[in-house]
Amino acid sequence: MTAAQDPAQGSAPDPARAPRPGGTDVIGVLVVDDDFMVARVHRAYVERVEPFRVVGVAHTGTEAIEAVDALRPDLVLLDLYLPDIFGLDVIPRLRSAGHDCDVMVISAAQEAGTVRGAVRRGVVDYLLKPFDFQDLRVRLERYAAQRGRLLTAVVRGQADVDRVLAGAFAPAVVHTLPKGMSVETAELVERALREADGTLSATECAALTGVSRVSARRYLEYFHSTGSAEVSLRYGAAGRPERRYAWRV
Repeated sequence: MTAAQDPAQGSAPDPARAPRPGGTDVIGVLVVDDDFMVARVHRAYVERVEPFRVVGVAHTGTEAIEAVDALRPDLVLLDLYLPDIFGLDVIPRLRSAGHDCDVMVISAAQEAGTVRGAVRRGVVDYLLKPFDFQDLRVRLERYAAQRGRLLTAVVRGQADVDRVLAGAFAPAVVHTLPKGMSVETAELVERALREADGTLSATECAALTGVSRVSARRYLEYFHSTGSAEVSLRYGAAGRPERRYAWRV
């Protein structure tokens, strides 16, 4: 039985790419993680983001390769610490089998060599565990936008090639603040992040800038969504983990 047919995950999904209302094509996702509960959480996260749809779940490298053969996903969310094959070694096996699906690594592996190896193998993103829904949502939406540009690009010369590559490998640049946000407050929050000795929570940022905690959190999340700030989670003795922000150097 392949992971895609695991009764714990529900009935085997239909791999067909049916268009959604409004003409938006579904982006099929294969979730790969050795932990059944973690895989279930990741699946639930993905299903909350349009136009993504989970077409299968795998818990080993071998299952992942078999599932890609059977389901032909557009994107694979790939854990690295699998029980049979190191996650990065799954990628060349997929390529040698003729599969061109994109791969986003989701792993606790922080070693520079591992990250470099992932880049060399052409992953579209690398998300460190632990993370929450917002962290994954931002990356999925960015991937969907980049994928759309690549699929519709018309290349007539070098300038067009440069634009395609810039769109594929650089985060989208946001030039205007969302409605209800001010440049002055954004500058205060940015300065607090840049000058912080380490990371800041929304509460700490609010104390430094003089704005409310809710407002500080909104600006911090804005900077995170644009790629200007990164988020880490700090776990306490009880309750939800605290989101902490740092300016990207």
